[in-house]
Amino acid sequence: MTSKTIKRGTPRRPVQQKRRKAAKTSVIDRAIAALPFSEATLTKIATWTIVGAVCAGVLAIGVWMGIPGAIGTAVGEGVGEAGFRVNNVQITGLSRMDQNTIYKIALDQPSLAMPLVDLEQTRERLVAHSGWIEDAHVSRRLPDTLLVQIVERTPAAVWQNNGQLALIAANGTFLEPVSADAMPDLPLVVGDHANEQQESYDRLLAAAPALRPQVKAATWVGNRRWNLTFDSGETLELPEGDDMASRALVKFAQMDGVQPLLGKGWVGFDMRDPSRLVARKPGDIAGGTVPTPAIAQPAKLKPANTQAQQSARLAAQG
Repeated sequence: MTSKTIKRGTPRRPVQQKRRKAAKTSVIDRAIAALPFSEATLTKIATWTIVGAVCAGVLAIGVWMGIPGAIGTAVGEGVGEAGFRVNNVQITGLSRMDQNTIYKIALDQPSLAMPLVDLEQTRERLVAHSGWIEDAHVSRRLPDTLLVQIVERTPAAVWQNNGQLALIAANGTFLEPVSADAMPDLPLVVGDHANEQQESYDRLLAAAPALRPQVKAATWVGNRRWNLTFDSGETLELPEGDDMASRALVKFAQMDGVQPLLGKGWVGFDMRDPSRLVARKPGDIAGGTVPTPAIAQPAKLKPANTQAQQSARLAAQG
């Protein structure tokens, strides 16, 4: 049997398709891709910006041309109908006040259309509402949110007046009533207008920091001077005037450091005359005096000359 060889044509090499070059990404496209929100959200933001700019321009032209405010109101309401209306209130900075109170004030507007919300007037109403609010900042976040940032005051003391207790701020602003069984660990000031002297009282105690932890209460006497009551029970009567009172308290602290006076059985000390200290024990009306200039050595109490002289001197000093 004869075999035949069949010749075939030369095999063709497969044609390699040319690779297409990847399309170059523009800088703008890369920037958009890097944003933390979608392109759809970016489109909305651009739309809001354009609408806001147009509305602001229309209102500005209306004011410049003297167009009645009703037209500006109509434009603002139109913007509100387009979706720019207050639907949310975001509050920050609260620790003591009720959020519902802030919501009510923020939403109490003649119109909730974003362009017509009066931010400054809202801030003023917030500050005037409560002593707790030291300041407030109100702003818009388009399309539908009011941002309210509250700065609250910090309680600095408890004020007792006419049997009532209340928290007050460092500047004396009334904050809220407080019950005797829920009193915080704060200084106690007593008497008419004592709250108005809170800053003066702080300066007084700052002059003698060693005594500050031992002061239990301070009574504002006759709207002119302080009496301090210590934890150990004694009362120290100070002279009038911030400078005189501070110097007297510093002198008392120095004397107490040299020869302890507090917790030694005395019931009261009188430094209304800053040149000397009058100290009294229970049942001792006249008391005894300690010359305040000489404190380098332990001072000894010297009895007053006579009870009549001592009583007359105290009466003359008020």
